[in-house]
Amino acid sequence: MSTLRLRWADYRPPAGDARPAGMTPPGTAIYAIGDIHGRADLLETIQRGIGIDARMRRASRKLIVYLGDYLSRGSDSRRVVERVLQWRPEDCGEVAIVALKGNHEDLALRYLAGELDAGRHWFDYDGSDALKHYGVEVDDFPGRDDDTMDALRLRFAAALPASHLAFFRALKASHREGGYYFVHAGIRPGVALALQSEHDQIWIRKRFLDSGEEHGATVIHGHSISPEPQVRHNRIGIDTGAYASGVLTCLVLDGSERTFLQT
Repeated sequence: MSTLRLRWADYRPPAGDARPAGMTPPGTAIYAIGDIHGRADLLETIQRGIGIDARMRRASRKLIVYLGDYLSRGSDSRRVVERVLQWRPEDCGEVAIVALKGNHEDLALRYLAGELDAGRHWFDYDGSDALKHYGVEVDDFPGRDDDTMDALRLRFAAALPASHLAFFRALKASHREGGYYFVHAGIRPGVALALQSEHDQIWIRKRFLDSGEEHGATVIHGHSISPEPQVRHNRIGIDTGAYASGVLTCLVLDGSERTFLQT
């Protein structure tokens, strides 16, 4: 079991930018966890911290939102998925779980469905690490020709537990709670939240990050790495590059309160 080394922090917008608005529904505390990318050790630590924090809160309803990108990089994508599926905090009342789809899960599903180019794209961003975490001997299949990619796909499909495949297929593109909108990558500015495409919510980057528009809710997202959480008037980004930095970030929201829990 990993050592419990956590810190609570407060991050604010840069000078000249307003603090984001947003309230959770009455009686609800929300824990949003950024991109994990195979770092089961950090996820375990964050989960234990959530358990401690949740037991101290008076909110009658607790919600954990995973922002996607469970797979690739890190050291154990398989154990990450197991932790998401199985772990629940104890002795703190009702706890709901929402798991969102990241671009790595999008590519993995498309690859499993036979899109070999999606597999190649995934491998460009360390997707082959996820296969290794599931016991597939990727190094035995050098190259990325169609025959090789299809052989690896079949081995990955055979190694993937049915519960994990069902988990990936059930992942949502977004989730709304009160004044907050949770998504992996972001949203397309100028498009109503109800009309956002799954592709944009999983993949968008620069156009969203550069936008100063109000989006109808404060957008909570991962996908785009920064050394510390990005707090802006219209969004909060919490991908702190855990797989390389060792810093996994959880944003804690309770009413108008906002704080950060980090490894």
